Amino acid sequence: MYAIVEIGGKQYKAEKGSVLRVDHLSAKENEKIKVKEVLLLHTDDKDVIGQPYVKNAVVECKVVKAEEKGEKLTIFKYKPKTNYSVKRGYRHTYTVLEVVNISEGKNTEAQEA
Repeated sequence: MYAIVEIGGKQYKAEKGSVLRVDHLSAKENEKIKVKEVLLLHTDDKDVIGQPYVKNAVVECKVVKAEEKGEKLTIFKYKPKTNYSVKRGYRHTYTVLEVVNISEGKNTEAQEA
């Protein structure tokens, strides 16, 4: 069973036990988060597609790391013949989530694919 969830405006594939690296959330370590924005729910026998979300479907996640820095990006601006150059670095912060449980709820009213 897996689900496609929306966290922070981006879509992620969540399976039980998988680890998701999402944009920084204001959550503490070992905190439980319930994601109700489930776009698609796949079970062994059927696919449930939400319009836009699947009703009563919830993905439960646990915060593994509250803040993790990504790789460094270098921004370099240069204008020729003017002695102008700027070099800056940037590291994006992420939150690491572990999917604990995927529950489809009792009434999943959406179209089957």
